[in-house]
Amino acid sequence: MDLRFLALKVALLLALATPLAARAAEPPIRGAEPCRVALLGDSITAGYGVPAAVSLPVQLEAALRKEGLDCAVADAGVSGDTSAGGDARLDWVLADKPTHLLVELGGNDALRALPVDQLRRNLDDIVTRAQAAGVKVMLAGMLPPPNLGQDYFRAFAKVYADLAAEHRVPLYPFILEGVVFQDGLMQPDGIHPNERGVAEVVRRMLPTVTAWLRGGAPAG
Repeated sequence: MDLRFLALKVALLLALATPLAARAAEPPIRGAEPCRVALLGDSITAGYGVPAAVSLPVQLEAALRKEGLDCAVADAGVSGDTSAGGDARLDWVLADKPTHLLVELGGNDALRALPVDQLRRNLDDIVTRAQAAGVKVMLAGMLPPPNLGQDYFRAFAKVYADLAAEHRVPLYPFILEGVVFQDGLMQPDGIHPNERGVAEVVRRMLPTVTAWLRGGAPAG
């Protein structure tokens, strides 16, 4: 065989193999078990004021699939739920055997100016019990209205940061970051995102969620 032809063939095979090797070295998108994310939350999760087809769980699942993550996202949101309500429902949510739990609670605690230590106790219980069941956890934080005072505001935000550090779980600090107070992204009540607002929530939190699901962020 002509040596020049052989060298060209080897070079071509190496060129074709390199992208495959690079893809093989990427972190796995999912493990052997199916990826099932339960989104435990309140009206923001439940899709208050928007069509069910564009609710947060639905838009998040679609965005994850575009990222190559074959994950089902279950809507475990109940409008009006406080952190205590989410904690009370946790056994039902875990009974569906999710692999991941994304916790979006605290907004109604803030609206009712409930004690911060109560928020901490409830969220701590949710994370602890989910982790004990072998479920990976992520927290999506909330901030209270500024009219409740700076002390309450700082203490409220600190709950999420402290729990994320203590339990080694990823945190998206404010679920409505870049959405609240933005024209065209909120419903008239000023509390809930509209369809475009939900899409913006998903866009902004997607890097944190994908890192968590791929194992690149601290896991519960």
